[in-house]
Amino acid sequence: MELPIVRTLKRELEKLQYELSRELPAKLEEARAHGDLRENAEYDAAKNRQGLLHAKVAQTQQRIRELSVYSLATLPRDKVSYGSIVTVEDVDSGEEIAYRIVFPEEVDAAQGHVSIGSPIGQALMNKEEGEQVVVQTPGGRKTYDIIALTTLHDQSEESLAKPT
Repeated sequence: MELPIVRTLKRELEKLQYELSRELPAKLEEARAHGDLRENAEYDAAKNRQGLLHAKVAQTQQRIRELSVYSLATLPRDKVSYGSIVTVEDVDSGEEIAYRIVFPEEVDAAQGHVSIGSPIGQALMNKEEGEQVVVQTPGGRKTYDIIALTTLHDQSEESLAKPT
């Protein structure tokens, strides 16, 4: 089973390729019809967009290849990894915080989605419920107890168990 981020990137790639192969050629043709290409702002804008799209397509294809090595089967069942929802308790304040561990493309701090590469993400990776982690934050060192862990496996099993 491929990861949700890979599906999202594949949809994005399809949109980029559609624009590059269908919409942009029409814009270029329309701009050419306006005459002298040396002083044609529409043509220059379309050519610039074409260059950006080619770069974005190549970047997205590369990221899909990189992320395709991950699958549900490659993720641990009992340790923090991609897609895990981890609830931690700040040892000093007693505050509970839930994080979802994601790839950089999916980061959304307001939703509690933190990158695998962030300080908190790195500290939590491969840890288990009940363990303690120390994170260096801009505000200083924080110590957290992992009080709950829901892996992507658990989430998949829950969604399969729900009645339709």
